[in-house]
Amino acid sequence: MTTEASHPLYVPLRPEPFPTAPMTVPPIPAPPVPTAPFQAGPVPSGPVRAAPVPAAPAAPVPALRLPPERLRDAVLAGAGAVALVWGVQARPSARLDALFATGAHLTGLLAGYGVLVLLLLMARVPAVEHGVGADRLARWHALGGRYVLGLIGAHALLALCGYAVHTHTDLVTATGDLLAYGAIAAATVGTALFAAVGITSARAVRSRVRHETWRAVHLGALLAAALGFVHQLAGPDLASSLLTRWLWSMAHGTVAVLLLWYRLVVPVRAALRHDLRVVEVRDEGPGVVSVLVRGRGVARLCAEPGQFFRWRFLRRGLWATALPFSLSAPVRDDTLRITVKALGDHTRRIRRLRPGTRVLASGPFGALTAHRRTRRKVLLLAGGVGITPMRALFETLPGGPGDVTLLYRASNESGLVLREELEAIARERQAALHFLLGRSDDSYDPLAPRALRDLVPDLAAHDVYLCGPPAMAKAATANLIRAGVPASRIHSEDFDHA
Repeated sequence: MTTEASHPLYVPLRPEPFPTAPMTVPPIPAPPVPTAPFQAGPVPSGPVRAAPVPAAPAAPVPALRLPPERLRDAVLAGAGAVALVWGVQARPSARLDALFATGAHLTGLLAGYGVLVLLLLMARVPAVEHGVGADRLARWHALGGRYVLGLIGAHALLALCGYAVHTHTDLVTATGDLLAYGAIAAATVGTALFAAVGITSARAVRSRVRHETWRAVHLGALLAAALGFVHQLAGPDLASSLLTRWLWSMAHGTVAVLLLWYRLVVPVRAALRHDLRVVEVRDEGPGVVSVLVRGRGVARLCAEPGQFFRWRFLRRGLWATALPFSLSAPVRDDTLRITVKALGDHTRRIRRLRPGTRVLASGPFGALTAHRRTRRKVLLLAGGVGITPMRALFETLPGGPGDVTLLYRASNESGLVLREELEAIARERQAALHFLLGRSDDSYDPLAPRALRDLVPDLAAHDVYLCGPPAMAKAATANLIRAGVPASRIHSEDFDHA
C-alpha cells in the first residue's frame, strides 16, 4: 500500500537524467526580459541602444574538498620532514648514552608532530571534513592516538635510560633528577593527561564512562599539547636552530588558530546569524521523532543531502552535549529536519523538546553526498535509523527511472521510519524501493551476496551509499565486496565514530 507523504517538507521532484559527463554545477539561466505587445510606431532618429539585460545570478560555489589521499600524503610528508630535521642534527656515536639520546630525540619530535596532526584532524576544518568524512577522520584520529602514545612512552623511556647511563645512576635517581627541570616536569604532566585520554578512549572503558566525562578528559589533551610544546622548545633539537624553532612555533600557532576558529568562533557566529529554534517535534513511529528547526538565512549554511550537524539543544539535560544527527530532508524554507530514535538518555529527552527551544548547530559535516557519485546507477542501503541521510539522498540524487534503488533493512514493519515518504518518492521518481524485514539472527540474510544480486541484478555497476548500525554496515560492506562491488565505490559513514 502506498500513500502520499504527509510531511510539509516533502515536495515531489521531477526525475532528472544523470549526466554522462562529469557532474558540474549548471549555470542558472537569466530570467526572460518581459516585452510589451508589438505596436508599429515611428522609427527613432538617433542611435538605437539595446535594453540592458539583467545579469544572471552567480552559480553556487562548490564546497572545497581535500581528498583523503592528499591529506594522508601531506601527513606522511610532514613526518618525513620532521625525521629530516632530526637526521641533520644527529651525530653518529657508538656510546650507549648517545644512542639512547638520539632515539629519544627522534621519538620526541615525531610525538610532537603527531599531536599536531591529531588536533588538526579534529579541528573541523570544512575542506577536510567534506573531503575525507567525519567517520574516517575519527578513525584516523583514534589510530594516530595509539601511535602518539607509543612514541611518547618510547621518548620518555629512552631519555630516562640515556640520562641514567650518562650520569651512572639508577633509574629511580635519574627520574628524580630529571623532574627537577621545569620543562621535563611540564612534559610529565602532559604525558599523564595524554595517558588519561588514551585510557578513557579504550572500548572497554569508554562504554562505562559518561560522554560528558569522556569529553572533559579529552579537553585536557589541549593542555597536554601546550605543556608538550613548552618542553619541545627547551629541547636541543629546536633550541639549536632559529629557523626550526620558528617553523615549529608557526605550525603550532596555525593549528591553534584553526581549532579556535572552527570549533568556537564559527559555531558562535552561526548561532547569532541564523537564530535557530525548534518549531515542531513530530512522532514518526515507536521511539522515533522528527525535529523541525527553523532560522534566518539557513540556505547560507550550504548543507547537502547526506550531511549532518552537531546539534546542541539549549535546555536542561541536553545543552552540554553536541549530538551528531543527519538531515532527513533537504533544506527548504529556512527549515532543517532531523529524525531521531531514542537509544539513550539524550535521544530520549529530544522527544520532550518544545517549540521555541534555541538550537546551536555546528556544521554541516560529512562526505556522504552526491559528490562521491561515480556511476549512473546508485544503490542506497540503509539499516534502522540510518535511513535518515538515505531518505534525503533518495529524493535529491539526479537520475531517471530505474537509476536509483533503495534497500531498507529493519527487524519488522514498525521499524520502518519515514515509510510513507519513501514510498511517495519512489512512486514519483519511478525508483526501486525494497523493505528487507527480519531479525539479524534469522537463518535467511537478505544482505547476503546472492540475495543482493537477486534484488539488484547489475549490482557491480552501481555506486553504493551505506548507512546503518556499525555491525550491519560492516557485514553489508563485506557482502557487497563479495558480490562484486569494488570497495572504492562503497561510500559510508559510521556516526558511532563521528
